[in-house]
Amino acid sequence: MMRLARLGRAIISAAVLLSFFALPVFAQESEPEPADTHTGWIFRWVNFAIVLALIVWAFRKAAPAFQQQREEIASRIAEGTRAREAAEKQRREAQTKLAGIETEVAALRADAKRGAEAEAERLREMARSEAEMIEKAARAEIAASERAARLELKALAARMAVDQAKAKLRKEMTPQAEAALFGTFVVELERSAN
Repeated sequence: MMRLARLGRAIISAAVLLSFFALPVFAQESEPEPADTHTGWIFRWVNFAIVLALIVWAFRKAAPAFQQQREEIASRIAEGTRAREAAEKQRREAQTKLAGIETEVAALRADAKRGAEAEAERLREMARSEAEMIEKAARAEIAASERAARLELKALAARMAVDQAKAKLRKEMTPQAEAALFGTFVVELERSAN
């Protein structure tokens, strides 16, 4: 609003100054024309005032649109400034991250190496414990096999002894020895019955 008032005053001042500079040019003409008379000058000034009033009225009518456009432009500039600041902040953060990426990569490599060494040690320990378990199982199986073999050997020895004893008894068992053995058996039965 104040701008329009200033603009109107500036236009009026420019018109007055222009008219003062133009007066000597008009005064040099020899015959005054009807437009150069006092009445002509009054009509010029009235015409000028009407045109000036129309210009001021047009500016006042257009002022809200100009104001709205100015506010819109100001808000867009503010948004642009905020967006630029956000972009600058992101750029600085990205540069900071990029600057620290070498140390992060080195730290990740060191962590991975430590993890791999720990995993290798765990696997070695697991293999060692499994080997010990297998060795214990093998020793237990060998001991069980030894026991089974001893028992089988004893059973085989006993069977062989029985077979040898049978064979010896068959050889030595004659009908007289059988009769003597039967007689001894009968006597033993009678004693146990009493």
